Amino acid sequence: MNKLLFSLALIISGLLVGCTLRLLSERGSITLPLTVAALRKLLQKTGLLFFLPISFMTAVWVVRFTDLRIALLPLIGATALVSGGLLGLLLARLTKAPPRQSGVLFCCSSFTNIGAIGALVCYMFLGESGFALVALYKMFEEIIYYSIGFPIARFYSGQAGADEKSRFKKIWAIVRDPFVATILAAFLAGVILNASGLARPKFFEVINSLFIPAGTFVLIVSIGLGMRFSRIADHLRPAFSVAVIKSAVIPVVVTSIAWLAGLGNIDGGLPLQVVLILSSMPVAFNSLVAASIYDLDLDLANACWLISTLSLVVVLPWLYWLIRFL
Repeated sequence: MNKLLFSLALIISGLLVGCTLRLLSERGSITLPLTVAALRKLLQKTGLLFFLPISFMTAVWVVRFTDLRIALLPLIGATALVSGGLLGLLLARLTKAPPRQSGVLFCCSSFTNIGAIGALVCYMFLGESGFALVALYKMFEEIIYYSIGFPIARFYSGQAGADEKSRFKKIWAIVRDPFVATILAAFLAGVILNASGLARPKFFEVINSLFIPAGTFVLIVSIGLGMRFSRIADHLRPAFSVAVIKSAVIPVVVTSIAWLAGLGNIDGGLPLQVVLILSSMPVAFNSLVAASIYDLDLDLANACWLISTLSLVVVLPWLYWLIRFL
């Protein structure tokens, strides 16, 4: 119960700190050393290039890769993102949403907060072993966002699609992106250390117990700095529908696939528990980025993001209870 309460407190406090800093800065009540946009980028770089890579590397170092079926995790993670997008398009069709809203429903149903909130929940509920599998599950995340998600968002904005050469350039740019490259390098370094047979020094356990919450906190503060609440009340119905897709429909579909693949028979069901947690996470902030740059319905995107994130108050206790039976 302490782990559950700590997770909720860290997520909520991070959002409140970020949102409060932005509001106070905009009203002139405080003067930040950097602009809000620059501070967001600095916090993201700190979390993604310093705290999380070290945590991933040292966690993977001691994970037991006892079954090759673990290699299915990236494909299952990709399936969760793609199926979420398809469900979002189905929701748009059923509600007869206009194109600018259809693109938002696709992105919000697909894009998932795996790296910040999902990683924290896996660590708090499952320990370092569960946290280490997050990097494997999210391996194709950014590639799917930028090769599939953003082009579809652009399509619904009415803008012309990019040609194939441009699209391949974008995918290559993703692979070379410092955030993606650093996480992948940290994961591979951990695998090499794991295979080497070297014992991990005990102080790394203490470092991870500090770095994982700290890295998540600075990332969530950066998300809070970008929160906007205008006209959310006008979009509550589709926002709640997206929250149901994220926290109920996708987890049922993806966890069933993982169970049929036999992940529940590995390490006491640890990979299956990771799949359940990560597939239940809320809308990612990238959905707001896509809505903004392609002139989609940003108010709807804000509503979907906020309602989905607030649903963690219900989702996390449910997950904490449910993983005991997997």
